[in-house]
Amino acid sequence: MENSEITILLVDDEPDILEFLGYNLEKEGYKVLKAKNGKKAIKLAWENKPHLVILDVMMPVMDGIEACAEIRKIPELSGIMIAFLTARGEDFSQIAGFDAGADDYITKPIKPLLFVKRIQALLKRIQDEPEQSDIIALKGFTIDKSRYLVVKDGTDITLVRKEFELLLFLVSCMNKVVTREDIFASVWGEDVVVGDRTIDVHIRRIREKLGIDSIKTIKGVGYKFDEG
Repeated sequence: MENSEITILLVDDEPDILEFLGYNLEKEGYKVLKAKNGKKAIKLAWENKPHLVILDVMMPVMDGIEACAEIRKIPELSGIMIAFLTARGEDFSQIAGFDAGADDYITKPIKPLLFVKRIQALLKRIQDEPEQSDIIALKGFTIDKSRYLVVKDGTDITLVRKEFELLLFLVSCMNKVVTREDIFASVWGEDVVVGDRTIDVHIRRIREKLGIDSIKTIKGVGYKFDEG
């Protein structure tokens, strides 16, 4: 996928940040949409289906955490990648961001070159994904990799991107115990710092949404997907 085919939605209440980061993304050939609050971001995301949304955390009208959570509730936007861009580096805001369904977390201020590299690394995950439908059939449900969708008993079940990627990773290691470190590296990437609680929350949500007990907790080690 060429850069000109990729749409990025940039959301920040500071005009200078929007202009500065937007300029650097456009210089790389990306199509950039801009919003000054979370409510406007949701509207633009729905209308344009961007590949990536970059959200500031602290914004008027609707903050980034709430906007992220609302976007993740929309099935048609389930495949969108979301990264938080914020000056807040506290652990609690990072946990809140990942729990809301974020894919990455970028702290500002950030140098233009580093910012672009981080965005390119995020988008590479999209560009590397196969375009053709790729169905995995399991007991009781199927996974459609190309549509980021799970189908159970004829019903479409939408997982947020990280939930889907976590389920897919566990399934790819069928009947094998995977450590938390393996999950961190494969699902979030080694450059992203998340806590054990983030993984636990994602596992719990997958179990609840799918109504399955195939994901086994291996105390003190990690998890295992066991079809039985």
